[in-house]
Amino acid sequence: MSSRNGNVPLATAGLLIGMLLSVLDQTVVAIALPDIAADLGGMDAIGWVVTSYVLASTATGALYGRVSDRFGRRTVFITAVAVFAAGSALCGLAQSMPELIAARTLQGVGAGGLFVLPTIALSELYPPRLRSRVQGFTGGVFALASVGGPLAGGAITDAWGWRWIFYVNLPLALLAVALTAYALRLPTPGAHGRADLAGAALLAGAMVSLLLVTEWGGRTYAWTSGTILGLVGALVLLAVLFVRRERRAADPLLPLRLFAHPALRAALPATALLGALLGGSIVYLPTYLQAGYGMGATQAGLALNPYVLPFMAVSSLAGARIGASGRFRPYLMAGAAIAALGFAVLGRLAPGAPYPLFAAGIAVLGVGFGLLMQNLVVVAQNAAPPADLAATTSAVVSVRGLGLSLGVAVFGSLLTRELQGRAPGPAATAAAIPDVLAWGVPAAVVLLGLVALLPRAVRAANAPS
Repeated sequence: MSSRNGNVPLATAGLLIGMLLSVLDQTVVAIALPDIAADLGGMDAIGWVVTSYVLASTATGALYGRVSDRFGRRTVFITAVAVFAAGSALCGLAQSMPELIAARTLQGVGAGGLFVLPTIALSELYPPRLRSRVQGFTGGVFALASVGGPLAGGAITDAWGWRWIFYVNLPLALLAVALTAYALRLPTPGAHGRADLAGAALLAGAMVSLLLVTEWGGRTYAWTSGTILGLVGALVLLAVLFVRRERRAADPLLPLRLFAHPALRAALPATALLGALLGGSIVYLPTYLQAGYGMGATQAGLALNPYVLPFMAVSSLAGARIGASGRFRPYLMAGAAIAALGFAVLGRLAPGAPYPLFAAGIAVLGVGFGLLMQNLVVVAQNAAPPADLAATTSAVVSVRGLGLSLGVAVFGSLLTRELQGRAPGPAATAAAIPDVLAWGVPAAVVLLGLVALLPRAVRAANAPS
């Protein structure tokens, strides 16, 4: 199928490959961390191999949409892939832990655009009646990459060594560039103002401060320590300065007028909370399988299929069902309620619980998340005026990424608290994780309340027909 937008199927494939790379590299490294530490040393800084990537990608995501308004989706996407590929190559060549962390930061800067830009471009490539279906595919990519990352990382590390988890990105990145360079044809929106670099810097600083507070607070540093209090102070100051900047900027990074629409006022916090639930579950479900059932990384990855397959299927089918009607609220409310049920089942797992019960819980969770994830993005896109489509999409995807990072940190803090006073070991971890996942129930109930505030219907008025 070719059109004024180029060869749409090939362009879609190129965009989805870029998206796959960005999510995969959030999780693929975790399983290889012991091998990396043994090779490079610096065990005390090993966590920054993951954290530096997440911080960089989260902090830069919001800027890519506005930059692509000025320079075009294809040009900016290819640039982001090139930065990601350069970072990947440098990761594979790193000879010390500081070198690897610096390369992961560069890789994260590129990855910041690899989920935002495809989400924007796909909404412009397809007509409104297909937007939900196509964005549903991106939810499937997210689920597959998130859970498949540790599986792929373990297999590659065992077969070829940890450096190849970075080198394998290079042919995929080249394929993404080739497909989009050839097939993607979208008109440049025509924004001529300067990119809001000051706003981007303030937002990035606020995001990093918030992530470090949740990552370090109560674990690395006491909540009342000077470091944490200083970060909280920096967060508040940077947030205030960012709001002031956006009110005065000629071409703001995040136009505050977006919050005048009731759909966006509900969709943005709902997306952040959904991200937190996704992050907490994705990280600790494989850990539970390894600790509770004695599975290896590969076996645990395969045992998560009851989560991944319903997530992917429901994400695409629900999008196709909604179509151009704009009646998202019933599906989103059902998704939040089903997610709460899934967390309730997982939260009641007792030591020695049979695997089929665990599989049932994660299958329910996958159905709930499949109804929620990309439909929240489409709600926001439909509510945005044409000039603000990129800014809105960037905001939603960045907020979800921030929520995901916060969820990992908060669930990690809860797990640390649950493990206090227990004899260390897999049995203690397996007993504690259900207590942590039980916190997903009230969070999902709050999410249900937020999506209930959405208008009854949010129809697209800004996509090509």
